[in-house]
Amino acid sequence: MMEDNLLLLSNSKTHNMEFLEHAREALIDFLDGRRTIYFAPYAAATSAYDSYTATIQTAFKPLDVTVTGLHTVDQPALALRDAEVLFVGGGNSFRLLKTLQQLDVLNVVRERVTRGELRYIGSSAGTNMSCPSLRTTNDMPIVQPASFASFGLIPFQINPHYQDPPINSTHMGETREKRILEFLEENDVPVVGLREGSWLRKRGAHLRLDGLTAARIFRRHTEPQEYQPGSALSWLLTLPAIFDQRL
Repeated sequence: MMEDNLLLLSNSKTHNMEFLEHAREALIDFLDGRRTIYFAPYAAATSAYDSYTATIQTAFKPLDVTVTGLHTVDQPALALRDAEVLFVGGGNSFRLLKTLQQLDVLNVVRERVTRGELRYIGSSAGTNMSCPSLRTTNDMPIVQPASFASFGLIPFQINPHYQDPPINSTHMGETREKRILEFLEENDVPVVGLREGSWLRKRGAHLRLDGLTAARIFRRHTEPQEYQPGSALSWLLTLPAIFDQRL
């Protein structure tokens, strides 16, 4: 039986490292010999699609992998019916989701990933899209999607680029932790605060945290907990996502 495979990166660029360098071994393992990827650059401005795709192509060139920008094909939904791997990149999550809705690719990706026919790589906003909703993004809503419901490849939420409050900071605004706790006031859904340099790898019913840093997991009525790289987090896959998907 084929299993769904997801690689969900907090970020693509890590300080003092080349694009995707921090996750190169994880990418090799994830691709498992596959040599073609479709890249969705839709979280970026339309004018940046080509340059963003070129950056991804350069990053995958040492792996002997061919990257095709999904924006260059006439019928993206049709192309994804035969694709082996989809990489959804970072940028603005609201813009990304709105474009994915307009292209009518949400269902085909969800169905093929769930059946184990399409492997999914997400980074930043692309990782946010793997969740049931974009509601734990860090981004400003520069456009308005038809709804907040995204791919729903996992039953919990992720906050990519999670940051701890700076020590001795005089900033009086809400911290990232405070924003996530506000989310939990309205939604009974776990949130993984995925710090820079870290990722989640899902293989069927198994979920593992890997990368350079620990993750912080938030649950309603529970103190946030720290999990180190190498931690098994499969229990997150058994929890229902409880909120109204129409929003």
